[in-house]
Amino acid sequence: MAWRTVIPSGETNDARPPLLAGRVGIASLSSCPPGPGVFMEALLTSTLVVALAEIGDKTQLLAILLATRFRRPWPIIAGIFGATLVNHALAALLGSEVANLLDGPIFRYAIALSFIAMAIWTLIPDKYEEGEKEQVSRHGAFLTTLIAFFLVEMGDKTQVATIALGAHYHQVALVATGTTIGMMLANVPAVLLGDRIIRVVPLNYVRIGAALIFLVLGVWALADAAHLL
Repeated sequence: MAWRTVIPSGETNDARPPLLAGRVGIASLSSCPPGPGVFMEALLTSTLVVALAEIGDKTQLLAILLATRFRRPWPIIAGIFGATLVNHALAALLGSEVANLLDGPIFRYAIALSFIAMAIWTLIPDKYEEGEKEQVSRHGAFLTTLIAFFLVEMGDKTQVATIALGAHYHQVALVATGTTIGMMLANVPAVLLGDRIIRVVPLNYVRIGAALIFLVLGVWALADAAHLL
């Protein structure tokens, strides 16, 4: 049913009751795409969080091990980039799709609590097991890195963080790009410098910094889920 108002010139104009007009206005506002600030926030937050969380992580220890085994930094860096890009794109997509299916207050609280859990997990130092070390040199530098990095990243804290970031921001490409950049920022120096980076970088302070970022994200997401922001 349409409402029309006849004006003196004989023209007609659409008119809606105030309640319906208000609903249309709200719908048009809610359908507006996110602005550039949200895009930059998703990209930069994903980069910073994963770059800090990766320092001292199992995959960085793997990068150092591969660098000392093969002494061919550029194939190793290329393998890390390829494995991370595919792994984190799938992780961000999973997080975003699950968020679309389960979007609601309970799921938003779950995402917030997952960030807080990540803050605690980040404080726990990683180690690379001896059995895993024996399996990293069966192929060439690039293929070994590509396969090993993809498999070791499965279930790792940086992959879990990528899933949570994808669910939080609903920006698969930006989150995957940011987390991949963060992984490269942490791992390229590790490949080029080897275990010297572990001796130079104060890992405890880096872990605390990463944990604080996850904690802030968790508290912020909790406040947002409770409509306090």
